[in-house]
Amino acid sequence: MAKRTTAQTGILYDTRYTEHDTGDLHPENAERYVAVMHSLKGLRQENRDRLSRLGWIPAEIGDVLLCHEAWYHDVVRMDVDQFAEVLRTGDTAICPESYDVAMAAVGASLSAVDAVCEGGLANAFAAVRPPGHHASQGKGMGFCIFNNVAIAARHAQKRHGMKRVAILDWDVHHGNGTQDIFYDDASVLFVSSHEEDLFPHTGSPEETGGGEGVGLTANFPVASGVGGDVLLPLWRDKIGPLVLDFNPDLIVISAGFDARVDDPVGMLALTDQDFAELTGMVCAWADACCDGRVVSILEGGYDPQGLASAVNAHVGALMQAGNTI
Repeated sequence: MAKRTTAQTGILYDTRYTEHDTGDLHPENAERYVAVMHSLKGLRQENRDRLSRLGWIPAEIGDVLLCHEAWYHDVVRMDVDQFAEVLRTGDTAICPESYDVAMAAVGASLSAVDAVCEGGLANAFAAVRPPGHHASQGKGMGFCIFNNVAIAARHAQKRHGMKRVAILDWDVHHGNGTQDIFYDDASVLFVSSHEEDLFPHTGSPEETGGGEGVGLTANFPVASGVGGDVLLPLWRDKIGPLVLDFNPDLIVISAGFDARVDDPVGMLALTDQDFAELTGMVCAWADACCDGRVVSILEGGYDPQGLASAVNAHVGALMQAGNTI
């Protein structure tokens, strides 16, 4: 496991991710990504000494198979090649570029892991699309094709020897795909806070893991309208002790920003400052457990300007945490 050798935060963004065309009226459209990309470009211009733009290469099939069934990978490839408009396993909109862009999203997520685990960066944020946390071993759904965070976690274990990985998901929706992939796994802690009674209608507190993974799935559904006054204490007082007790070698964030106030798909009310504080908490736990290693990967957020603003706050907090080296 590499020790931190720089206070820099890595960021990853690319026009490639705009080529996954879901249609202008689809919530998960390219406009939201363009807003994030422009925001990150501006942030990097202002912080060149603290922000390092990372490169990436597309994932290989073997990377996808770390978490997905081979037949599911082939279904995705087939549906895209046959010009289907929706992935046959669910409600995920696709276009002729979707397979290549999804492989690029996985590849970028792995590059972020490599940069933190091997390159010595303090932490990293990968701005990718399509998102991934609803994709299970054999099913894409809810805007997701391949599960970027899950594959990143498994890659960290296989390539970098990270024995225990914590995946923390603050998207407004429950990360059902990530939960399914690691439900019986004692080497991965999955924690989710999410709005109750919302798609995909999973993530009850009773879902706590199975087999060797009993107790390593932790769900915290909250009521509509909840903001930082409830969620920040929840993360500090309930989730923090779980993470510290698990003592991970790496923390991966499923960084959804659709829990932000006024997002069109949810009814939570986190502010940019709330996301910055959440990020600071996670980084503090990482400092206590794993030399500060945090990899954050973009999930939801469907008000383009609100998303860009929350991402800026998130990356700003990553920079501040990384600068404590």
